[in-house]
Amino acid sequence: MMRTLELLSPAKNCEYGKAAIDHGADAVYIGAPAFGARVAAGNSLQEIEQLAKYAHLYHSKVFATVNTLLFDNEIEDAVKMIWGLYEAGIDALIIQDLGLLECDLPPIALHASTQTHNATKERVKFLEQAGFDRVILARETSLEEMKQIREATTVELEAFIHGALCVSYSGQCYMSQYLNGRSGNRGCCGQPCRSTYDLYNGDCQLLKKEEHLLSLKDFNASQMLESMIDAGICSFKIEGRLKDLSYVKNITAYYRTLLDQYLEGKPNFRAASSGKTTFFFTPDPERTFNRGYTTYFLKGRQPMASHETQKSIGKMVGTVVKIDRNSLTVKSNETFVPGDGCCYFGKGGLLEGFQINHVEGNRLYPNRMPEIATGTQLWRNNDFAFEKKLQGKSAERKIGVSLTLGEYNGGLTLTLCDEDGYMVQTEMPCEKNIALQKERAEDLIAKQLGKLGDSPFRAQKIENTCQNTYFVAASMLNDLRRRAVEQLEIVRIAATRIPHQRKADADAPYYEQQLDYRANVLNHLSEQFYQKHQATIGEHGLEKSLDYEGKALMTTRYCLRYELGQCLKLKNNKQVAKEYQGNLYLRNNKNWFLLKFDCGKCQMQIVADNSLNLTH
Repeated sequence: MMRTLELLSPAKNCEYGKAAIDHGADAVYIGAPAFGARVAAGNSLQEIEQLAKYAHLYHSKVFATVNTLLFDNEIEDAVKMIWGLYEAGIDALIIQDLGLLECDLPPIALHASTQTHNATKERVKFLEQAGFDRVILARETSLEEMKQIREATTVELEAFIHGALCVSYSGQCYMSQYLNGRSGNRGCCGQPCRSTYDLYNGDCQLLKKEEHLLSLKDFNASQMLESMIDAGICSFKIEGRLKDLSYVKNITAYYRTLLDQYLEGKPNFRAASSGKTTFFFTPDPERTFNRGYTTYFLKGRQPMASHETQKSIGKMVGTVVKIDRNSLTVKSNETFVPGDGCCYFGKGGLLEGFQINHVEGNRLYPNRMPEIATGTQLWRNNDFAFEKKLQGKSAERKIGVSLTLGEYNGGLTLTLCDEDGYMVQTEMPCEKNIALQKERAEDLIAKQLGKLGDSPFRAQKIENTCQNTYFVAASMLNDLRRRAVEQLEIVRIAATRIPHQRKADADAPYYEQQLDYRANVLNHLSEQFYQKHQATIGEHGLEKSLDYEGKALMTTRYCLRYELGQCLKLKNNKQVAKEYQGNLYLRNNKNWFLLKFDCGKCQMQIVADNSLNLTH
């Protein structure tokens, strides 16, 4: 059985989406004009249509994000927009609000956003029964859990492989809404997980001061791709609709290279789109925005936080071995250039940085001399030369095509057949004059037909099947080739527009009967959906009720106790430092939060608790 593997990249806009496709993406996901989980990354229908046409040349796909929770007064506009997206040519719709399943939607594939909290096999199985074609798994899902979900379902499974991590289960974070009215479930997350917090215990003892206690490193599953494929994942997703263009190019190219290496020599696997990508640089994820990397929970719990900083540190490039009045000497195998940005952890563990003005080998002349000691490790978080390469043409993607010159009574024909088997033929009425210099004529035919230039095609084979070698003017050959290329592009784009037949079991019971605010029900259609599936909504989502009392504002698989080396499961209470054994609290400005630890589930909850009378 043939398995298709899809590399899915972010598209902030049409330009970024095209770049992702050029660098090997089998699909891209892009924000719709409204109702997307990144409110700052919306796009017009015209831009999305332009991107879809470009993507479909390569049989890459375009998924539109409409993955926010909706209020009743927004549903009509959302459905109207979804029909507009369908007409613009998108291939699938990524949604969070299950109330949309009660609406008249176009015949298009539906993907369950990771915001729908797809963390268990029961949840994924139900979403498959409800009519979803694909489920985007929670970032926290381990390899073993992926296998269990695959065994229990047949739905397509998509998983993240790279990028920023949310500390809370997606769809289960209400912290931003609580603090400033900016709901992550409504596309406006203020990223409170990247803020600094103080950590106290119940005895008012300050344990940590102004650290990024909820900020995680970035995800990098590059060494786990084969294990994820074995676990049943079919789509590999790169995070980053708000990242810059160099990130999209570099990270897409990096994973395209890895997936192509995996596909080589495996006849039962294929890439999900067409064409071969050539890169004009060497991809390296450490040279692009990153906070340091973790494999998160893929292989089980491990240290994963970045308490010192929430900023990008880039690539570790060496160690300071000498400090002069206006320069630093670094032990490094890297090449430095003026314009590079470097950083290091200075006094108090704070991230400091400087820009390089001048370089003499490994002797660096900063724009200002930093307060730094010998032995300090140095990172480069702005690789000037690498970024410059990515600003130009950094990749080229071409679909293999054979070109055959033939003839009919009244003239010549040109047949194009691409690597997917799509074929077109164009004709040109003309007089057929036998060439006096056959070799020269054949060379001219091959040269002109092979000039595929900026088209998405590259010539794999050029053949002349005419009974005689004719002299054909270059202009005629160019026109014949141009028209054939245009026709083949039209045929390839048209081949992607197949109405999707969605299957749903209207009677499938939900696996829980009583649901609370964590079901994220904000509208009557969402409530109606759950009721049809035999579940009762006990309370509306917090964006509607605004009732935060006693509620978990974050539910996380990340555990602060574990991260600080004070895990109660790994140690008994006598081995855990006394100050960490009781209740723990976070403070951010005037806001206090109680940390609740469920050691049985290996989860942590963050609950607002401003009743505390702690003053410091």
